[in-house]
Amino acid sequence: MKLKFVFLFIIAGLVQFSFALTFSDPSTLKIAVFDVNATPPVGSQLTYGQMKNSDDLSLRAKGIILIGAGKPIVLCAIDWIGIANESQDIFKDSLAKAAETTPDRVVVHTLHQHDAPICDFTAEKILKRNNMSLYCFDGTFARRLIKDIQLSITSSLLNAQPITQIGLGKAVVYNVASNRRINKKDGKVGAMRGSSSADSVLRAMPEGLIDPEISLISFWNDNKPVAILSFYATHPQSYYLTNIANPDFVGIARYFRQLAVPDALHIHFNGAGGNIAAGKYNDGNHENRLILAERMADGMKRAWGSTQKYPIKAADVKWLTEPLLLPYNPKIADVEKNMREKGNEGYYISNSLSRFGWYVRRKEGKSIETSCLSMGNARLLFMPGELFVEYQLAAKNMAPDKFVAMAAYGDYGPSYIGTQEAYSEGGYEIEVSPVTSDAEKIIMNVIKTLLAKSDK
Repeated sequence: MKLKFVFLFIIAGLVQFSFALTFSDPSTLKIAVFDVNATPPVGSQLTYGQMKNSDDLSLRAKGIILIGAGKPIVLCAIDWIGIANESQDIFKDSLAKAAETTPDRVVVHTLHQHDAPICDFTAEKILKRNNMSLYCFDGTFARRLIKDIQLSITSSLLNAQPITQIGLGKAVVYNVASNRRINKKDGKVGAMRGSSSADSVLRAMPEGLIDPEISLISFWNDNKPVAILSFYATHPQSYYLTNIANPDFVGIARYFRQLAVPDALHIHFNGAGGNIAAGKYNDGNHENRLILAERMADGMKRAWGSTQKYPIKAADVKWLTEPLLLPYNPKIADVEKNMREKGNEGYYISNSLSRFGWYVRRKEGKSIETSCLSMGNARLLFMPGELFVEYQLAAKNMAPDKFVAMAAYGDYGPSYIGTQEAYSEGGYEIEVSPVTSDAEKIIMNVIKTLLAKSDK
């Protein structure tokens, strides 16, 4: 352990020396990339059960550090179901220290795969205080992962590369995403068409409202791609509850593209897919995991083929933040009572406690930070929770002349965040949502403010 700390001290010194030599030109934008194994050991608790094995593909924590546009900016995406509440604070603080920046310039998002861990140090504290089993909220491995990411960031800064251009590309992904809330009667949502659907009637219904596009933003050192960020809105499950940790079809698609463009680290972000899943195109057959992955990878490939490159300098990059205070539903207070009554039901704890933790923090006045990375004509929005796709589509409509992409699943605490209309329609997402219908106006204003500030 002492040797590890000595090594970190040496690396930190080298990084500071490297900064002094390499980053002296204030006009140059630079990038460092990191990629860490985020798979817990066998026997760990995944979100919905004890892990008995891991898939051929590991869970990853991938990201970039942009250097030169003020203090460094860190974007991180992890193959977990969610990182919520105090865990977000600690992840951001820790990654900021490693990158020598401030926590408000760090975002940590998850891809929301279900055969994967969940992380919430607030929930962990609540369970400890009530002398209950920690279930999936034992933060031991998460704290180890944080240290591993810190070390990877610190090391990666030694190999930062100049960025001379960014690439922007989009393409339609065919036959993957579909709306979960398509089954409506008399203004109310009936049976949900989820990530998979054995009901042929539900599968036959229209695709519904989705964002069909996948967006790719690439970073180039002259003619060499260094990193590629992709954004697509859908729940990423083909099938789950296997007790085998795996990155599901989005992780497989990402791996396909990593093989196709091996010199650039491919990092994927889940968009506003709270009400979007593959249910129309997935009857639960396990072979569909590969089929969905291939369709998504095909969209990524065509977006890559459509990419246009633009010169970029540090002065062309802005980082903007806005606090988000979501309205809470008082009914979430019932979770504290219910968790004691259902203390032996790990599924209830897994699904409910982060929402309760967010409710407690919100009542204490804690806001969630939203962010926008502006680079030339690109606007990348980083948002919390399981936002409905309407927010992503609205953001694009607010800036039709810009290349707008959105990542949701930042702070996982507020869970499902529907539109005002959705709260009158009911349905699973609304029944469990800890926020109220007033959330729409607040979120739309925050998105509008971020986009407006990016043009100043």
